[in-house]
Amino acid sequence: MRKLFILVALAVTSVTSLAQQSSDENKQIVENSAKNLLKVNLLSLPLRNLSLGYERQIGRKVTAGLGIRIMPNGGLPLRSTISNAIDDPETDRQLDNLKIGNIAFTPELRFYMGKEAMRGFYLAPFARISSYSVEMPFEFDVNGVTEVIPLNGKLKTVTGGLLIGSQWRLGGKMYLDWWILGPQYGSSNGSIDGKKTLNAQEQQELRDGLQDIEVPFAETTTTVNASGARLDIKGPWVEY
Repeated sequence: MRKLFILVALAVTSVTSLAQQSSDENKQIVENSAKNLLKVNLLSLPLRNLSLGYERQIGRKVTAGLGIRIMPNGGLPLRSTISNAIDDPETDRQLDNLKIGNIAFTPELRFYMGKEAMRGFYLAPFARISSYSVEMPFEFDVNGVTEVIPLNGKLKTVTGGLLIGSQWRLGGKMYLDWWILGPQYGSSNGSIDGKKTLNAQEQQELRDGLQDIEVPFAETTTTVNASGARLDIKGPWVEY
């Protein structure tokens, strides 16, 4: 069970990061004028991520931008790839019912190292405000019988980081924006809970199972009573 929740925590963050890092190597940008760029992240679309951005020149070699990323609630992207990687029938079964989604806003400033803005190597300090949603069943055993409690909740994160990349004009109104590296660090705060009538033994078994949950870097607090359970998550948050 611990393996499942480690995977869920990583899925909520890493799947969207993968969408950003891999697809940003092929980002289409439509030029409205010499000082404005509208961006559409094309390769994130198969991963159920809609990623849009706007960049405006505010200095000779400086631009300001705002990005928005939306992933509607749905099944886990790259489901078959993850299934092959974990090689665990129990976890694999539960992932069939897992639903995740997120929305994020990212303001940034870009400092181009070349002769002009919009082209060449750049350094971009940024902030990101994100909200992740998770819906999933949690299985626990009571005297050899498997019981399930539906869990759902939200996790909010606020992070800051530095994006390193390069941007080229391919010709006409087409640009390529390559995000080379964008580590970020900040804080997280959220909870996952579920309702279910539980006797004393069921409460103990559920409590033991939930206490095995590990969310990378963050701290978790478990509360179980006769009407259900709650898992509070709070602490540092790291993405790459």
